[in-house]
Amino acid sequence: MTDKAKAKRRSWRSSRRPLWQSALLYAIVLFWCFIVLFPFYWLGTTSVKRPIDVSRGPKYIPYRDFQPIPDHWDEMFGSQRESTERHFRNSLVSAVGSTILSVIIGAMAGYGLSRFRYFWGRLGWDNDNIAFWIISQRFLPPAIFIVPFLLLYNFFGLVDTYPGLILAYTMFNIPFAVWIMRDFFDGLPVDLEESARVDGATRWQAFMRIVLPLSAPGLVAVAIFSFIFAWNEYLFALMLTNYQAITMPVLIAGQNNTRGIEWWFISALTLMAVVPVIIMGLLLERFITRGLTAGAVKG
Repeated sequence: MTDKAKAKRRSWRSSRRPLWQSALLYAIVLFWCFIVLFPFYWLGTTSVKRPIDVSRGPKYIPYRDFQPIPDHWDEMFGSQRESTERHFRNSLVSAVGSTILSVIIGAMAGYGLSRFRYFWGRLGWDNDNIAFWIISQRFLPPAIFIVPFLLLYNFFGLVDTYPGLILAYTMFNIPFAVWIMRDFFDGLPVDLEESARVDGATRWQAFMRIVLPLSAPGLVAVAIFSFIFAWNEYLFALMLTNYQAITMPVLIAGQNNTRGIEWWFISALTLMAVVPVIIMGLLLERFITRGLTAGAVKG
């Protein structure tokens, strides 16, 4: 064995963790996985319990503590299918629509703040001040916008409509989208765009063909978080809808009838509501970290 190989082997051995550290690390990870996944297990088991089993208290193991039944799922996709599909479609349309608008506006505004220099003479604001003002819009409690939104939406006839929800969600998503995309564009080398401009490309062509493909992780991160916010939003969906545009969170929160709160049916609806977000997270998780850490390390 050569000296180089021996040195590499000694370095590998010295870098290995002690056994107790590895065991502790795995124990912490497994415990955290249990904390994260147990609520989904609880929802799953509750959705297949009989009402009497739910009222008896915590029962965890199917076929031993209780006999699972598919009645609640059959009801959701049977007698309640039209209502379930309508509310699911409302959430999907409003979330996807606001996500698309947030990504488009956020990318263009973030690019402008990254590549151009602005100065507002009267206030003495530069790009950093403008970017901070944009993100500061997320500091305000959403509840203070309810009355102005209701008055404005009632005047323009946007109450209980898809465009109304999409515009409201987009307004709250844009500050986050602009902030993330600005930091991401700051981390991209300007030389690539200048080379394209030298070869005859316009700034718009350089933006579309060079900048956007390189910024795919940031765009995906913005899209995921914008979608999650719009999908889970409750307050504006409750106040700005009456019947036609009611979303899944409002439907789930309203499951209280003359027979009381039906936890088994709520559990089935909740599991159905989290499926799109889980699928998006699993498919696009490799982009999330890269998108959120954009701009953290400056060259």
